[in-house]
Amino acid sequence: MKRFLSFLLTAVLFTTLASAQSENDKTKFAIKVQTFKGSYLDKNHHFKGLGLDENSGLNLGIEFPAMQQRPWQQYLNNPTFGVGLTHMNFENDMVGHMIAMYPYIMLPLIRCSFMEFNIKLAPGLGVVTEHWYTQENQDPDLYGNYENGPINDPIFGCYLNAYLTAGANLNLILTRNVKINAEFGYSHMSNGRTFMPNLGANVIYGGLGVITTFNDQTEKEPIQFPVKPYKWSLNITGAAGPHQAAIKDDHKFLTGSFHTGAIYQATNWYGVGVGLDVFYNGAITSETDRSLYRKDHVYTTAEKFRAGLAWNNEFQFGRVTAIADWGVYFYNPSRHYYDNDHPIYGYGKRPLFYKNDGAGTDEAFHYIRFGVKTRVWDNLYLQATCKTHLHIAEYVEFGVGYQIPFLKKSLRKGDSRIFHHKKDWWK
Repeated sequence: MKRFLSFLLTAVLFTTLASAQSENDKTKFAIKVQTFKGSYLDKNHHFKGLGLDENSGLNLGIEFPAMQQRPWQQYLNNPTFGVGLTHMNFENDMVGHMIAMYPYIMLPLIRCSFMEFNIKLAPGLGVVTEHWYTQENQDPDLYGNYENGPINDPIFGCYLNAYLTAGANLNLILTRNVKINAEFGYSHMSNGRTFMPNLGANVIYGGLGVITTFNDQTEKEPIQFPVKPYKWSLNITGAAGPHQAAIKDDHKFLTGSFHTGAIYQATNWYGVGVGLDVFYNGAITSETDRSLYRKDHVYTTAEKFRAGLAWNNEFQFGRVTAIADWGVYFYNPSRHYYDNDHPIYGYGKRPLFYKNDGAGTDEAFHYIRFGVKTRVWDNLYLQATCKTHLHIAEYVEFGVGYQIPFLKKSLRKGDSRIFHHKKDWWK
């Protein structure tokens, strides 16, 4: 398996490299090879029972320094864009290995003649070799029972998982073409409760590698871009997804949301605003093995809905935008039915803003939603997000939305009020 994964990593990397060269032999790019060692942040009884402590792996990347040919590159001080491949050995036969592929961006903080210091951000997908459905024994009653050693205790519920990583990246410049690379970062892997179990992994890692640059003398005339032609925009998004509440459940529940938000363009790459969210979670029911909600109550459709007001943040990288929202519920009827004898509220009704009793026993009165959206045509975008309460994922969903940017008054012509993201809009 290790040889196969290494071969796959190398093949995909050099196929990408060959494609880049065939399109333009003068493209400036770099190849990065980095080994890393990591430690699990998770210290629950599953990780202790499995003896999970450290992991190791290999990062490969092909990087393209910004040539100031697109607006977002100029707005973000000319970051480096890359495509990465990671092989991670979880150092446990029941957990196996993972191979992930992802785009990443290196945001520059310090640049000088002998060093570069960047912040790395990368969202992607990872495939694991071991999960619940690869186990010979799939008896959920034995999951987490370590009296006789682990029997069927993978930390993943399916092959495909989200792979998110962020970190600090230091390059020491040896020559025009060669750099020594050091990296310290955090990685998260899970499926957002699409399949159970969904323990996932949270890893702090340190890496050391080398970067070799090709066509380093290639330069292009920088293009000067105007500021964005709008200050305010309105986002309208609908999304849905599957949710498995418990490992014993043989079915999935429907989740969905509707979002509308007003965004103010604080800078050319950052937008901030407020939004209205309406959520639906079919897993708010007694028809699940999960013990989060009481089983002695018949839940109406209205009790499966929540609504909240959120502080919206958008970090814009051209067509791609990273989303980070924090919201507070103003409609949350399911808060009264947690199957938890709370030290303050007991099993009774709770106020709208309450103190939660701990992760897994109930859910907070506020929520976080993070993800990415990609503009595909005009102002239409596709979106993937994860909704959480504190650090516990509620569900993952996928949706479609439309952005309505309002042109600045000075740029309006005739009846035109809306900006459309046409190709080369700055010309």
